[in-house]
Amino acid sequence: MDVTEPTLVSKPAKGMDRKINPKPWSPARWPAGVKIAVATVAIALFAFAGVKLYGGAGVRTLRVPFEQVTVATVKNGVFQDLIPLRANVAPRETIYVDATDGGRVDRVLVEPGDLVQASQPIVVLSNTNLALQVIQQESQLNQAISQLEQNEIALESNKLANDRALADIDYNLARLSRSAERRESLAARGAVSPEERDVVTDQLTYYRRLRPIQADSNQRQSDLRERLLPDIHEQLKNLRGNLTIVHDKLDSLVVRAPVTGKVTAIDLKVGQALSSGQRLAEVTPQSGMKLVADIDEFYLHRVQIGQTATISLDGNPAKVAVRRVYPQVHNGLFRVDLDFEGKSPLALVEGATAQGQLQLGGDTPATILPAGPFIERTGGDWIFLVAPDGRSAERLRIKLGRRTGEQLEVLGGLRAGQRVVTSDYTGFDQADRIVLTR
Repeated sequence: MDVTEPTLVSKPAKGMDRKINPKPWSPARWPAGVKIAVATVAIALFAFAGVKLYGGAGVRTLRVPFEQVTVATVKNGVFQDLIPLRANVAPRETIYVDATDGGRVDRVLVEPGDLVQASQPIVVLSNTNLALQVIQQESQLNQAISQLEQNEIALESNKLANDRALADIDYNLARLSRSAERRESLAARGAVSPEERDVVTDQLTYYRRLRPIQADSNQRQSDLRERLLPDIHEQLKNLRGNLTIVHDKLDSLVVRAPVTGKVTAIDLKVGQALSSGQRLAEVTPQSGMKLVADIDEFYLHRVQIGQTATISLDGNPAKVAVRRVYPQVHNGLFRVDLDFEGKSPLALVEGATAQGQLQLGGDTPATILPAGPFIERTGGDWIFLVAPDGRSAERLRIKLGRRTGEQLEVLGGLRAGQRVVTSDYTGFDQADRIVLTR
């Protein structure tokens, strides 16, 4: 007979049925979490069995309400090779100003939005350690320059001494030659002694032998000088250049604007300590504005420099062209820069958003399928083709070509007039057939 839980009373009446406590393994004593888990498993097993029984052997079938899917019709028409474009206004160029050697901020001379001229001071820094390093480096460089200059002077002095020695030899040769001729004539008449004549003759012979030795020595030292002087001059040039760089280190503590333009970013406080290479400011030259857009990586091989787009800024249309394509892909997107045809509008504000369409190619006749979320799951390799009676849809392999935000070009697998499911395929991935219930 059926057993029901009796109502509890303080003193059961005589002859009434006694209370029956549930057994430890009874579902009534299970925790709520266990009950939910068991129910979930039971439903899943039931659904799985239903799919297998309904689909038959090897065919995975799902039942889906017709209202939960989107059905579109394949048509013949004109494929407009346009993709949607969402871009932001940005300066055409931005110059970054960094600290060369770092230091302490003494003065900040400009604020964001100020117009500056090239070489105008914008920040003044101080760096005691740098000043001491400059003094030490200057001393070392000056010593090296002084030594090279002394070497150059020594080479020049040696050349002069060698030239003077050779000139003295030539002078003595001329003088002794004349003296020897006179003494030879006088010795023939007995006016001078042979010994006096021989002294002059011996001196003449000595200088004649000395001249080629001195001339050869002069030539070797001249060749050495010709080799050394260019190196000395080059080293002097480098050292003087280094000395200029050392001087410029102190000059770099006065940070100047690199170009004429607007200060777009600067956030410094007096007394702030800056390290070498730290960003100080950003200056935007007066070269106009550009548009920066992120595009799906699918179109990376089709977007090219020179392609045009029509965008809308504050309700006004404008023509732009692709100036640069960045091939790096981040989070499925790549970046392009677009320039305005002619001068950029004067009223542009950095960060403003522009909507438009980028023309990838010309309009051509094609078999067209409306774009839908299904492509994110299938990659354009397959689709669910709706049966003529509209009650079911079968998985079908297809081939797609060009894509835009609104159209897909069909290259194979579908023909005009057929209907397909284009909504999201989440949960449909493993199904071969879906039944559309109404």
